[in-house]
Amino acid sequence: MTDFDCSIPTKVFFGKNKIEKIPKEIKKYSSRILFVYGQGSIKRNGIYQKIVNLLTDSGIEYKELSGIKPNPRIVSVRQGVALCRVHSLDFILAVGGGSVIDCAKAVAAGVYYENDPWDFFTKKGDIYKALPIGTVLTLSATGSEMNGFAVISNEQTKEKLPAGSDILRPLFSVLDPTYTFSVSKEQTAAGVVDIYSHILEQYFSKEDDTYLQDRLSEGLMKTCIHYAPIVINEPDNYQARAQLMWASSLALNGILSYGKTGDWSTHYIEHSISAVTDLTHGIGLALLIPYWLEYVMDDKRLVKYVNYAENVFNIKEGSADKKARAAIDKTREFFSSLSMPSRLREVGVNENDLGAMADKTTRFGPVGAFLELDTNDVYQILKSAY
Repeated sequence: MTDFDCSIPTKVFFGKNKIEKIPKEIKKYSSRILFVYGQGSIKRNGIYQKIVNLLTDSGIEYKELSGIKPNPRIVSVRQGVALCRVHSLDFILAVGGGSVIDCAKAVAAGVYYENDPWDFFTKKGDIYKALPIGTVLTLSATGSEMNGFAVISNEQTKEKLPAGSDILRPLFSVLDPTYTFSVSKEQTAAGVVDIYSHILEQYFSKEDDTYLQDRLSEGLMKTCIHYAPIVINEPDNYQARAQLMWASSLALNGILSYGKTGDWSTHYIEHSISAVTDLTHGIGLALLIPYWLEYVMDDKRLVKYVNYAENVFNIKEGSADKKARAAIDKTREFFSSLSMPSRLREVGVNENDLGAMADKTTRFGPVGAFLELDTNDVYQILKSAY
């Protein structure tokens, strides 16, 4: 285990009707806010009107930034920055899934930055100050409700890039599992894969002595495997939705990564794919993870695979190599059970684009920590997944 500093400052309000706490929390910081949301689902399920009523009754003025798309665009970030500056807004309430929350984070940082906020993502500018943020989560997936990361797409350059800072962690997040009841089966499944991938990319780390973190990760992965089919078949199952919602937050709020180094190469590769195709993030990860697991496996790293096989999938028989390969097969089967595709060609990726995707993945240098991957390594993984 490596040394670390730990801070998870987000206040979580978990459970039914916790949305009622929003006005009191916001008024600690502001009475003029930017209300950020997506493409209309919160209007259809009634959450929008509840929030409007709460804000209005509490005397909180707001301007809206709506229409945030999956794989949120830098154009929306720029619009949000302009709204905050023109109307002197000094708090952001993001209501939605990871895309909405990520957009809000980029806006929060962009308000205090003199140049284009895209600079944060191309490493030309630093995040040094940000507006405070609160969130209401409506999709269990990215963990953005408790971390300081944001991923934004640029349609002009065909790039999808991450940025982050601890000052972007939301001050509070409302996690009401009932708000995920109306999420479609496909989006629910993709969200589960996203949660699972966050855990997996921290589990497969280069450090050896991470017993505690690994056991936590295994428990969370088993939670995803257990509850995924339940929420797919019973979308109104409160306990199943609750378990996955909390798993989403724990997967990426830092608790699994303190004292170790995550890998994140499949995330970087997937970003290069969805920047071009606008593919749902979780679907892209489901396509890539088994091929990445196969590519980076060797004798030096086999012990981690054996732990994964034995402790997550209860595979006890066979040699270390056989256990490892069986665990990869089980991972594929899990994603397949969620109706995830298994080949890039199935989701419209053009084989001629694989080289450019590999180049963009490694534009800032090699990716990955469990095994460092250069451009050719990334290309070989993409090729095998095609």
